[in-house]
Amino acid sequence: MQTSEYPVHNFYAGPGKLPTSVLARIGKELHNYRSTGMSVVEISHRAKPIVDLIERTQQKFKELLGLAAGDEVLFLQGGGSMQFIMLAMNLSEKGDSVDYVDTGYWSKKAIGAALELERDVHIAGVSETGIPKHLSIRENAKYLHLCSNNTVMGTQWFQFPETDVPLVADMSSDILSRSIQANDFGLIYAHAQKTIGTSGVTAVIIPEKAREQLLPVTPSFLSYASHIEAASNYHTPPVFSIYVVECMLDWLRDEIGGVENMEKINQEKAEKLYAFIDQSSLFDCPVVKEDRSMMNVVFNLSDEGLTDKLLNRADANGMIGIKGHRSKGGLRVSLYNPVTVEDVEALIQFLTDFENAS
Repeated sequence: MQTSEYPVHNFYAGPGKLPTSVLARIGKELHNYRSTGMSVVEISHRAKPIVDLIERTQQKFKELLGLAAGDEVLFLQGGGSMQFIMLAMNLSEKGDSVDYVDTGYWSKKAIGAALELERDVHIAGVSETGIPKHLSIRENAKYLHLCSNNTVMGTQWFQFPETDVPLVADMSSDILSRSIQANDFGLIYAHAQKTIGTSGVTAVIIPEKAREQLLPVTPSFLSYASHIEAASNYHTPPVFSIYVVECMLDWLRDEIGGVENMEKINQEKAEKLYAFIDQSSLFDCPVVKEDRSMMNVVFNLSDEGLTDKLLNRADANGMIGIKGHRSKGGLRVSLYNPVTVEDVEALIQFLTDFENAS
């Protein structure tokens, strides 16, 4: 149990840490949102304050991603798992050729959804310890799907495939953590609970050029076109979660200085932790160096028998959320946008002390 002697350093893989200033803003505004005399969670989603909130947050998203005015940003429910289904339904029909890159766990779940929908699924590349270097992409594929950052496997794409096939990316764990060319993609989706907000809302980015590829979908609730037409207000949206996203986008713009500065900070955090792991005799990282994620550092102890001891000591010292995914074991440290350099330095000192005492 963590004691008051130690601060909490939150490395949970999701929902993850929020910046102190964002939490303070939420607390300040929770009882009186924009001088309405009401909380943001008790205002009708059809009322002007909430319609304005959605529109403002969409616009801020566009600005930070460098999107054009005609590009769409949707705020939907259901998380990344719902998007596994929706993207396949909106971009392909039964029997259509769809290509996927399998980098483990989350990619496999997306592939499974396409198979359930009876698409002709082709695996264009496979690797669970890195990013596949060669892909076999079918010319007639309706899209090529990849997971830009795999939280479980600790791998990340740093150079995306060049292809004429529309590129669809699950960016749930690295959206707005680094600069990308958003218009190179046919569709991007990202659950907000890791880098840009809290659980409950998923951002879907649909470039204007991709709208003509959307298919009629029944039921209409699963149609991107329906949600575009309704401006992300097709039904009661996750208002509080969208509000937290706006707070995070403001923080990223005003306190961090934008995505480029955020990327530099994220690189510094990851480099410090990987440098420690690589020189250690107790810890090792199984991921190919050039494909190591900046967001999720996956590593193990050379003596696995020490894992539980380390985790218990970590909790007691306020190093929260470093247990590996249940499917892999070991250790995992998530370095999402709100995690600070100071958090990482404190963790490295803790791991150093543990290694020296072992």
